[in-house]
Amino acid sequence: MAIRKVLVATLGHVDHGKTSLLDRIRSTTVASGEAGAITQAIVLSIIPMAVIQKVSGRLLDSFKSKLTVPGFLMIDTPGHAAFISLRKRGGNLADIAILVVDINEGFRPQTLESIEILKANKVPFVIAANKIDLIAGWNYEPAKMLIENINALSYQVQGIFEQKMYELVGKFQELGFESERFDRVQDYTKQLAIIPLSAKTGQGIPELLAVLTVMAQKYLEQKLQIEEEANAKGTILEVKEEKGLGTTLNAIIYNGHLALGDTLIIGNTDQALVTKVKILLEPGELAEMRDKKSKFQNVKEVYAATGVKIVAPGTEKALAGMPLRSCSGKAEEIAKLSLEIQEEVRDIIIDSSEEVGVTLKADTIGGLEALRHLLQEQKIPIATASLGDVTRQDLLQAESMRAKNEFYAVVLGFNITVPDDIQTIAKDKNIKVITHQVIYKIIEDYNAHTETVKKEVELRELSLLVRPCKFAILKGFVFRQNNPAVVGIEIEIGKIKAGDPIMNAQGKRISQVKSMEESQESLTVAEQGKQVAMAMDGVTVGRQINEGDYLYTDIPEGDFKKLKELKKHLSKTELEVLREIVDIKRKDNPVWGVG
Repeated sequence: MAIRKVLVATLGHVDHGKTSLLDRIRSTTVASGEAGAITQAIVLSIIPMAVIQKVSGRLLDSFKSKLTVPGFLMIDTPGHAAFISLRKRGGNLADIAILVVDINEGFRPQTLESIEILKANKVPFVIAANKIDLIAGWNYEPAKMLIENINALSYQVQGIFEQKMYELVGKFQELGFESERFDRVQDYTKQLAIIPLSAKTGQGIPELLAVLTVMAQKYLEQKLQIEEEANAKGTILEVKEEKGLGTTLNAIIYNGHLALGDTLIIGNTDQALVTKVKILLEPGELAEMRDKKSKFQNVKEVYAATGVKIVAPGTEKALAGMPLRSCSGKAEEIAKLSLEIQEEVRDIIIDSSEEVGVTLKADTIGGLEALRHLLQEQKIPIATASLGDVTRQDLLQAESMRAKNEFYAVVLGFNITVPDDIQTIAKDKNIKVITHQVIYKIIEDYNAHTETVKKEVELRELSLLVRPCKFAILKGFVFRQNNPAVVGIEIEIGKIKAGDPIMNAQGKRISQVKSMEESQESLTVAEQGKQVAMAMDGVTVGRQINEGDYLYTDIPEGDFKKLKELKKHLSKTELEVLREIVDIKRKDNPVWGVG
């Protein structure tokens, strides 16, 4: 048995300084080379313990027992993806995470999304409260450690700093976490450690590395034990086309070892890919796998935990986030591992089923898993979940869902595209497609969509009910006395439609609307302010009704109960007439409409 490197993931809101933080640790310039200074894909950096001890210096001197952890394998993820491709069966690949938060901006949508995913995967984490250098009046003396530097600040600047710190503490408390500045933490298993730092100046980096080292040594040593000579277990992080190499797989090997010539089994959407390792390239220490200036070493084998670039034939269809395993190449071993790997994939991918729910799409299996989890947290059911861009089949699935439950006639996509022809079909068929690079935003947009659908459903339901209406028979506008009586009326409040029952001011049903006309045009509905000719059966002008009478819609008791549920769609004056109708009804029946 051996102890592997600690897998450390950095995550948080876009532009809060994740890559700059790793830059400072690596002393490289990766961030400046990124488009818009935003990380475009997952990258790896190997940080040996010798470097950590050099950077953290005397902060680790107080650690009495021998440091056995060999170092860190640091993983920089896109802010929107929040390390979701770092997966293995049963949870996340990361041992520990750094949640980077701009101390001046505080929590942002992707901060909350990252915390949700950390909670879901039960990954312990620390908070890097970045950009302390931007606090007004902040002074940095490189010769001093962080706490010494803070204590040397003016009283006023310390006050501003403490206020920002405890705003973070308060926000974490709202989310159910106890947190404290790292030097005040009494129990790392019960409190989150907040390390104030500046990725720009490097202040606080020694303290961050020291806290991570102490936590790993104290709480993760058992978890880090691996079988070094066992067959490799890993996860694909990126699939790339590279000049001179062809298709390459950037992967993390988290257990065992991988050698040239080994048989490699890779999970896929339909059946596992089986190939042989042709080339292995390992990045140098402190280098980063995607930096073109990185010096890759051509190696014969690699041992966990490490990042490695693999070249193997037939991997063009490999997908990020998929599990990989190595073996000697015996037929029975390949069959067994292929079955195990595909079972793991099927845990995430849901084929078309009879279940009622939304249709999910994502670019990676990790993205699909994260989206599924956050939707399940919101109690949003899922009918299908698959990888790749939106297809015609996905639209058919959503369309078929409309007949079962129109709230779920929607396609939700994470980090994928919708081809132009698919967008046209979706528009023609009125199928809602919601895609975004932020899972939090997908859920937010979906909830807004359901509110729109809910309103449409309620308005349709409301259109079938007898609504509150009060109208007057106009004097001098009797067109026929009976069979049917036809009179001019004016809608004072509310609206009335053909077929609605009518009662008088004493609450007695006297007729129903047979038909209505305005300027010899037939009307289905007449609204407030309208003057129309109304035909009523079963009444005679001068007997049951008279010129100048006020009449009301005779709302059935069942309709009244539904109107109460939908009252937000009624106007203030309609509600007043509704109360008037209720008062009239309850003169004869005190419990009318109750319950």
